[in-house]
Amino acid sequence: MSISIQNYIKLANFYNEMSRVLSAVCVEKGGIALENYVGRFFAADVLEYIVEYGNRLKKSGVQIDAAVLDVMNLFEKQFEKVKNLVTPNQKPIYEMSLEEFEKIMNI
Repeated sequence: MSISIQNYIKLANFYNEMSRVLSAVCVEKGGIALENYVGRFFAADVLEYIVEYGNRLKKSGVQIDAAVLDVMNLFEKQFEKVKNLVTPNQKPIYEMSLEEFEKIMNI
């Protein structure tokens, strides 16, 4: 996927729609809190991808509209709150200590 504003907007729209669906699933499963739903890990991974895509877009030198920059900043703030939920990039689960695994799984 080539880096472009249009692709970033598509990713942002996907994340927003996915967030609505995750909330609906939580309601349908008896009103469980989103922070207790297993899909929160996937949502954090998607948000991490979108934030990184935005960072690469900024570095590319492309002219970015102020409204899109506001969305990028909002996603960065949201990601700061959930970055402990993302799938680790460097170490597979089977190589983690119990302490590392508990931290990743938020146990």
